[in-house]
Amino acid sequence: MPSHPIAETVASLMPRAKAELTELVAFKSVADFEQYPKSESEAAAHWVADALRTEGFEDVALLDTPDGTQSVYGYLPGPEGAPTVLLYAHYDVQPPLDESGWTTPPFELTERDGRWYGRGSADCKGGVVMHLLALRALKANGGIPVAVKFIAEGSEEQGTGGLERYAEAHPDLLRADTIVIGDAGNFRAGLPTVTATLRGMTLVRVEVDTLEGNLHSGQFGGAAPDALAALVRVLDSLRAEDGSTTVDGLDSAGVWEGLQYAEDDFRRDAKVLDGVGLIGEGTVADRIWARPAVTVLGIDCPPVVGATPSVQAGARALISLRVPPGVDAAEATKLLRAHLEAHTPWGARVRTEQVGQGQAFRADVTSPAYEAMAAALSEAYDGRQMQASGMGGSIPLCNTLGALYPEAEILLIGLSEPEAQIHAVNESVSPDELERMSVAEALFLQRYATGA
Repeated sequence: MPSHPIAETVASLMPRAKAELTELVAFKSVADFEQYPKSESEAAAHWVADALRTEGFEDVALLDTPDGTQSVYGYLPGPEGAPTVLLYAHYDVQPPLDESGWTTPPFELTERDGRWYGRGSADCKGGVVMHLLALRALKANGGIPVAVKFIAEGSEEQGTGGLERYAEAHPDLLRADTIVIGDAGNFRAGLPTVTATLRGMTLVRVEVDTLEGNLHSGQFGGAAPDALAALVRVLDSLRAEDGSTTVDGLDSAGVWEGLQYAEDDFRRDAKVLDGVGLIGEGTVADRIWARPAVTVLGIDCPPVVGATPSVQAGARALISLRVPPGVDAAEATKLLRAHLEAHTPWGARVRTEQVGQGQAFRADVTSPAYEAMAAALSEAYDGRQMQASGMGGSIPLCNTLGALYPEAEILLIGLSEPEAQIHAVNESVSPDELERMSVAEALFLQRYATGA
């Protein structure tokens, strides 16, 4: 870490940051209220609002967004004539999946082997704390040189678009000269990285029905159409023999130009089992940053334990389709739904429903704000030069903000890196990454304010 007053201040604040992240991780703020109480998300929102008030933010408000969740907003005035910077993070998290797979409880921040484990520690409650650390460091070293708008979203992981719709209905609320999205991360721990592209996404639910009710497989099996078997056929049609995504009419030949991802590194980061091959063709960067990718997120059918010898009358699945920049997510949704319907066998009844969608995003990494960020990241990371990578995930809000504020520069940074294992069991954050990225953000705000 560089010898700099900002760095020294952030280092002194790290115990407080750990305590705050412990409090924030403890909220089970999954924005799927069929799984977790809405009160958990509301409590997390109030925590963020209280933190902003403590830092002197004005107009702090819990915004009721159209999807039934809350986003937290605050405004901190800056010096006269200073630019306005919007800082974004989200406090909602993915479900912990199988809690028995966690080495330590998912909603208890636990230090182990130099990392802090807990759901949301990196994605993206750690991002909330990162922003707070950067602002505190600036306050302790001459003051914050820009006006700051802060927005913490409450449903980013669900892709339900609440904040996007709210921003469209209140277009002046989030207007800023530059927007820092704190929900991305470094290509590798210790390698300062900005995210140049995000894939868009669509979520589609498909339901297949063949019978009025389940039937005895001994009496009717062999002639009665099995809905679960029909669904398996439909899902299998979404991949070629090599595992590449194949949705009728959807371009799957994109090429990534830039930072590459070695296959051995990817296998290690993804924890691919020995002897199991990667899917698709082209470079790893092509596959995860420049091409569409389909994933079956879940299937509703009888579990193995307790299953009866029955021909299934109905089955359904939830499908995610990630789409690269240059592909319209709405058009991809139409193609996916048409594909599912066209590939349903035996005349089975099929219904599809879109349940989430977000557009892909491409940043202009040659803008003045990126130049300031490159210098700040290099200083925070002991002279290492900033890299630009893609990210296979989606942040639907980026395109909404880009459309509302076309003159604004949008930067994507954050705490995720391969070891963080976001969305998986045993998610964690590196406290060293949290410290360095907080320093980098503070230095960026200083440089951006002065045009350095």
